[in-house]
Amino acid sequence: MDDLLARLPALLADQQAVAVAAAAAALVILLAVFFINRRQREIARQAVEAEARLSELLRAQSEMQGRLSAMAETLSARQSELNQAVSQRLDGMTHRIGATITEQTKSTHENLRRLQERLAVIDAAQNNIQTLAKDVVGLQAILSNKQTRGAFGQGRMEAIVADGLPLGAYSFQALLSNGTRPDCLIKMPNGAPPLAVDAKFPLEAWNAFREAAAPEARRAAAQQFRRDLDVHIKDVSEKYLLPGETQEMAFLFVPSESIFAEIHEHFEGVVQKAQRARVVFVSPSLLMLSIQVIQAVLKDQRMREQAHLIQGEVALLVEDLARLDDRTRKLQAHFLAAQKDVEQIITSTDKLNRRGARIEALELEAPADAEASRDAPQAKVVESRTGLLKLRVVDEE
Repeated sequence: MDDLLARLPALLADQQAVAVAAAAAALVILLAVFFINRRQREIARQAVEAEARLSELLRAQSEMQGRLSAMAETLSARQSELNQAVSQRLDGMTHRIGATITEQTKSTHENLRRLQERLAVIDAAQNNIQTLAKDVVGLQAILSNKQTRGAFGQGRMEAIVADGLPLGAYSFQALLSNGTRPDCLIKMPNGAPPLAVDAKFPLEAWNAFREAAAPEARRAAAQQFRRDLDVHIKDVSEKYLLPGETQEMAFLFVPSESIFAEIHEHFEGVVQKAQRARVVFVSPSLLMLSIQVIQAVLKDQRMREQAHLIQGEVALLVEDLARLDDRTRKLQAHFLAAQKDVEQIITSTDKLNRRGARIEALELEAPADAEASRDAPQAKVVESRTGLLKLRVVDEE
């Protein structure tokens, strides 16, 4: 017992230590349980959050899948539309290319046809050119001969004169009093002497002048041409300028406009000498112009010759006008008389219309005496029940 009592404090101390240890162990257990619960709650919360995130991810994935499917459908539809549009455009382009190729083929055939036609025209023109070349060779052969060349120049001059003047106003190869025959004599108006025209031209010297290439040969050809012109001008002046029989001036016909221009450009001294000799160079255009002037003068002369006939016709025309004026005035008098009668008829009809209107309105005229008219009862028109008009005498006081 004593041992127990002696060991009691130790036992109590041991029990206290055990109790403390047990309390500590319980506290540790409680702390462990607390932390475990807390960890479990944390884990549960994290699990819930993970589930929520997983559900959100699943929802987003489903939405993404829906969008991807919608996008796939849209892309498929767009791709089909694109394929359809591309096919349509390819078909249209193929059609246009085919049409263009067809048109180009037609145009090519048309151009080839036109080219063939033009080639045919060119062939015809080439044949004409060959014929013209033969004609030019023949013309050159003609111009190489003096007689044929003179006939050519004279033929051109005669054609111009015959086209511009009437028959009887000219004569070819007419004989003059000195026994010479000018190529043409043009009759002048008012009894003036005719105008002599010479159609011969020294073409050999001119051809030599144009064909000369060296300066010395060209000067020699120019001198020869100048001498030939001087001789020809002198012959024309002496043969065809006859006082009282021909004009004081004669024409020297040059059958080419280019030769005429070069003569005035390179041989001005010869031109002046010809003018002093009263011989005038004329080209085809100047001869035509001169003939037109002469034709106008001849026409004016014919008009002056016919002036008395024109005056007689004018006098007859004046008489006819006077007679027409007299008859017009008589007709005007008849019209005035008829108009006066018509006006009187219209006046009568107006009076008749007024009387008819008064009768229709039953406006009876009062007596001529004013006093009686004032004292007399007035008649008024009243309408009866039957719609007829009747008179009612009303006394006015």
